[in-house]
Amino acid sequence: MRDAFIDELIIAAKSNEKIVLIVGDLGFGTIEPFVERFPDRFINAGVAEQNMMGVAAGLASEGCHVFVYSIANFPTFRCAEQIRNDIAYHNFPVTIVAVGGGLAYGNLGYSHHAVQDFALMRVMPNMLIAAPGDPMEVRGCMRYIVNNPQPCYLRLGKSGEACVHSKVPEIAPGEWVNIRNGKQGGGTYLTTGTALGLVNELLESNADLENWSLNSLPLWSMNTKKEQPEKLKYFSATHTVEDHLIDGGFGSWLLEAASAHRQLLTRIRIKSLDAKVCGMVGKQPCLNREGGLSLEGLCE
Repeated sequence: MRDAFIDELIIAAKSNEKIVLIVGDLGFGTIEPFVERFPDRFINAGVAEQNMMGVAAGLASEGCHVFVYSIANFPTFRCAEQIRNDIAYHNFPVTIVAVGGGLAYGNLGYSHHAVQDFALMRVMPNMLIAAPGDPMEVRGCMRYIVNNPQPCYLRLGKSGEACVHSKVPEIAPGEWVNIRNGKQGGGTYLTTGTALGLVNELLESNADLENWSLNSLPLWSMNTKKEQPEKLKYFSATHTVEDHLIDGGFGSWLLEAASAHRQLLTRIRIKSLDAKVCGMVGKQPCLNREGGLSLEGLCE
């Protein structure tokens, strides 16, 4: 996912001299191709994330489209005030790139668990959440973001996520991306972020789910709730899956979107991480299993 991001950023920067990349003294091993190509449009802000967001807002106010890159919790919770007041409020074109969403940095403990980031970012009225499920969706999200500069939170995995899509899908805010068609009027799994790979594996390996569809929603926000009830009507059941806590997460967002349609609320089931993972340290696959995100856990 990181390689797909930096590749798309370089492609965009070739034709847009206003694109700038800022990092918080990390990303090395990934960002070098951009740095070598555009050294005058790269800033290492050091371990000073709040200042980094202030610099990004300042550059954006002068017409730049700024991409700020750091490990998931640091450019979000540490910088919440700067994001809210300096970027989202002014509707500046700053894309906050968070690497290691969910439990990708599980070995480093709770300070690095990004399992509450959706809850924080989605309550900002001008903020667009971009949570691609595979490298192809990263490219699709990047192409939309580059062509539609705005406050954006781009959440990436770091575990070598495999491609589920065979080509780059067309992605737009609030629009479901179809991966697999099931029985008409049947159920669907709906994912955001890296849970896509797990659910795709589940459907490919479980014959009992052959009638189920699979869709992803990489781009969503406070402003795209209104389109969701119409999409939910096509399915007898919608099971959301996310590597985030249930409170304030993607499934909760979908329930809010359907709240005025009582007949739809009972069709939605949320599969998310159990909050017990907040006190655990370990590798991502292990913590996901403990939190309920496994092939077996999805069938419970």
